[in-house]
Amino acid sequence: MINIGLKQIGINLAPYMYMYNEVFNKKKIRDPYLNIMSWAKSLPHNLVIKKKLQAENLFKKIGITFSVYNNFDNAERLIPFDMFPRIITKLEWLHIKEGVTQRALAINAFLRDIYNKGEIIKAKIIPEDLIYKNPAYEVKMIGLKVPNNIYSPIIGTDIIRTDAKSFKVLEDNCRTPSGVSYMIENREIMMRMFPELFHTLNIEPVDNYSAYLLDILKTLAPRKCGGDPNVVILSPGPLNSAYYEHSYLADTMGIELVQGSDLFVKDNVTYMRTTKGKQKVDIIYRRIDDDFIDPITFNKMSVIGVPGLFDSYRTGNVNICSAPGSGIADDKAIYSYMPDIIRFYLAQEAILPSIQTYKCSQKKDKEYVLKNLKKLVVKEVHGSGGYGMLIGNNASKAKINLFSNKIKNNPNNYIAQPILDLSTVPIFKNRDLSPRHVDLRPFTLVGNKKNKLVAGGLTRVALKEGSLVVNSSQGGGVKDTWVLRE
Repeated sequence: MINIGLKQIGINLAPYMYMYNEVFNKKKIRDPYLNIMSWAKSLPHNLVIKKKLQAENLFKKIGITFSVYNNFDNAERLIPFDMFPRIITKLEWLHIKEGVTQRALAINAFLRDIYNKGEIIKAKIIPEDLIYKNPAYEVKMIGLKVPNNIYSPIIGTDIIRTDAKSFKVLEDNCRTPSGVSYMIENREIMMRMFPELFHTLNIEPVDNYSAYLLDILKTLAPRKCGGDPNVVILSPGPLNSAYYEHSYLADTMGIELVQGSDLFVKDNVTYMRTTKGKQKVDIIYRRIDDDFIDPITFNKMSVIGVPGLFDSYRTGNVNICSAPGSGIADDKAIYSYMPDIIRFYLAQEAILPSIQTYKCSQKKDKEYVLKNLKKLVVKEVHGSGGYGMLIGNNASKAKINLFSNKIKNNPNNYIAQPILDLSTVPIFKNRDLSPRHVDLRPFTLVGNKKNKLVAGGLTRVALKEGSLVVNSSQGGGVKDTWVLRE
């Protein structure tokens, strides 16, 4: 067994002594990380700097960027990449896989129910106001038959680890979950820079995601589809923060990337404009929000949607994935009911536990939250990307007061959760390895009588020491995620 001291590799765990470190167990390196820590120790300082620059140049060359909408001076940014991989054992992965698949099946059963019979509401498990008065609930979807009852075929589940055995779900992403292209490109860059690691270690691949996704989408053809379905990706365009991902997936799936102006509807059939004339479209993997899909049915001001698309969908001529109205399932207030949702539809207990969640819409919870803001993370119910969030123990008195007033004025818009100590994995920092908090987003694909999941996910890392915010829009970065075969 390789025995490497902490001083030898220049790592200081002192600021993180009370948090679970995925690499070290009682100051000894855990078995899955023995080889990689030996490798990290062997890298000369000048090579670390050289490889960091090489990775950055690869990201620039490939064009892997994201947009920050509140930074108008420099909107396009490279996503920071750290070379030290995050490792998950085979047994750990099987547990995660079983848990996220269970959630994905329950979420789709929940969506089918609330847009049809509403049995979970009749059973008084979820308050009807939380569904029917929810801005994410789409009344136009009531009673509409969705192909094979799959409303949300792509679900990104954000998972945190708090100790050696506990993986917990932070939130579900059902609308248009992003980040899968970073997962794949992180691997590609690591394989280019350090091919020797992949010759000696038995690591599961992630480059089969695009093939999996296309296969799953094709199982969801609309009822008026004849033959092999024609699939396209509908993007808002190059100014969207995830446009690189849209183009990457279209290229690797071998399908067309389109914008609203590339499609039109005639006699309730959706067509794509091509140099050879119109071509029927059967399945649209849409990466635009509900409100902008169709200016006739939804937001009349939308210039990125397709007029008449919802009627084409409603009449069974095209399938829109994910279905309009699916976003209610990743509402942060609905999240707090996920254990009940799993129990109700699957007659099972949740494999991956949720985090205790206080609903400010409920008087007792609101009072507790207002008294304990310093101990809590407060989130907007429909927020994303780390925006509109309060981390109480790091917040100024002014920010605490601001959120207190926000909760008092609009309690339905907020939930709160305890501040948890996310596990840490080292990053390369100058000559040393320094622990940083991480989360994991695996992507579950749900089709007609089949589910698929690549072995891995997007590991996001908080690059600022002590920070719990991993979102790229808030200064976070990414790591390659290795699932071991043995």
